[in-house]
Amino acid sequence: MSNTATFKRNLGLLDLTLIGVGSMIGSSWLFSSLLAVKIAGPAAWISWLIAAFASFFIAMTLAELGSALPKTGGLIRYPAMTHGPLIGFVISFAAFIMYSCVAGLEAVAVRTYASAWLPALGGAEPTLLGWLFQAALIVVFFVINYFGVKSFGKANTWVTAIKLGVPAVVIITLALHFQPANFTAHAFAPNGVSGITAAVSTAGLIFAFGGFQNIVMFSAEVKNPSRTITLAIFFSLLITTLVYVLLQVTFIGAIPAEQLAQGWSGLQMNTPFADLAGMLGLAWLVKVVMADALISPAGTGNVYLAATARQIYAWARNGTFFKRFTVLDPHTGVPRLALCLSLFMALFWTLPFPSWEALVQVNSAAGVMLFTLLPISVMALRLNAPELPRPYRIRGIGLVAPIAFVCATFIFYWVGWKTLSWMLGAFLLLMLAYCVAVRGRLVAGVTLAQQLRASAWIVVYFLGLMVVSYAGNFGGVGVIPAPWDQALILLLALFCFYWGVVSGLAHEQRQVVPVTAA
Repeated sequence: MSNTATFKRNLGLLDLTLIGVGSMIGSSWLFSSLLAVKIAGPAAWISWLIAAFASFFIAMTLAELGSALPKTGGLIRYPAMTHGPLIGFVISFAAFIMYSCVAGLEAVAVRTYASAWLPALGGAEPTLLGWLFQAALIVVFFVINYFGVKSFGKANTWVTAIKLGVPAVVIITLALHFQPANFTAHAFAPNGVSGITAAVSTAGLIFAFGGFQNIVMFSAEVKNPSRTITLAIFFSLLITTLVYVLLQVTFIGAIPAEQLAQGWSGLQMNTPFADLAGMLGLAWLVKVVMADALISPAGTGNVYLAATARQIYAWARNGTFFKRFTVLDPHTGVPRLALCLSLFMALFWTLPFPSWEALVQVNSAAGVMLFTLLPISVMALRLNAPELPRPYRIRGIGLVAPIAFVCATFIFYWVGWKTLSWMLGAFLLLMLAYCVAVRGRLVAGVTLAQQLRASAWIVVYFLGLMVVSYAGNFGGVGVIPAPWDQALILLLALFCFYWGVVSGLAHEQRQVVPVTAA
């Protein structure tokens, strides 16, 4: 291995678009339609549109950053560039949680569906044999990625073609059994607006769309990145939104009326689309769904194991993780040591969080934390590095960026007090530990005092979210009635957004203008 090795630019527009689609259409289509309808009722398709709307605005900010600074692992490197190593460290840790658990999460999904054929693998939670099955699948992801991005890209292209074809067959087939009356059974939105919004964060919907960020993770391995990254983000989001909304609508419409005797929250299915096909007497569709359930999650797990290695590489390039993880293999251009750590973490996450639903809530909370920094980073760069070439320049950035930040903040709030409290508390403790560790030293040429000034806004942001979450209506004690809790979240988001923008480190931002480095 060598520090002089570089990434290989082998990925084109089709490859990159399919990486995005392949990241977004995985296990979510197999589980989230059921989870969303249990929370939001027939209005669950609106939850998907909210998740897509938020993801679109966040993706716009990422597209500008990705085209201007096509760096591997850019999602966590941009905040470090604009606001210094302290914020970079916190965001890197959040990304490490989010990315490292996905390959394991997708392996759990494969095993869950496979258990319908092989009960010895376990049901919602695995047996020892089931865990070994999951582990073997994760090792297969590792082997595919170990031999280079070209072999990875080819494998992903074929898998994604299948992943799009099967949902299309499911949508068309369920549409033939569509019952419009289902959309008014037990009320259109039985839990009101709060149910519709809560589903975005807790039913895996934001997790489903979060894969668009993987496009930027591979930006140093893309041909003509300035044009390709932008187009790939938008094409992948458009395709995925259409697929998920149609799946949710046909799922709701095809459920037999007798299954709704206990209301939408009473629906019980272990393998939702396969179970629904069985209820409708479609034995052939059960087989198709079950076969795809072994392919779609596996394809996404393969993408995310590769992306996790790039995230670890980027964390090390930020200067707040071990430098050895920046080493690339000279023949394949793969950060193989980072890939080995990715393998270990994917296996680790399947131990304390054995179910898909438990893992997806951890992933969603960490993922939203990443999204909140992108709109602030893009605006801080506009303010402090105006000379930076921007092949894709967002029109109306003064409106787009705050909307993206507000959307991300609401999604974070909708996660609920139980998850939000421990995660934000952990981030604050990490920041304190970092400050103690680097006291009196320069990190990436930035003093601790400069880092604290650039990071003060995020401390207020975290504390404000925790206070409103505890007192609000999403898992809190409900002292602040709706909709006033969300009005306070809106004010907090706007205040911290503009504070965060003007807190950027102007001198350090000037150092990011050269864009050729990986």
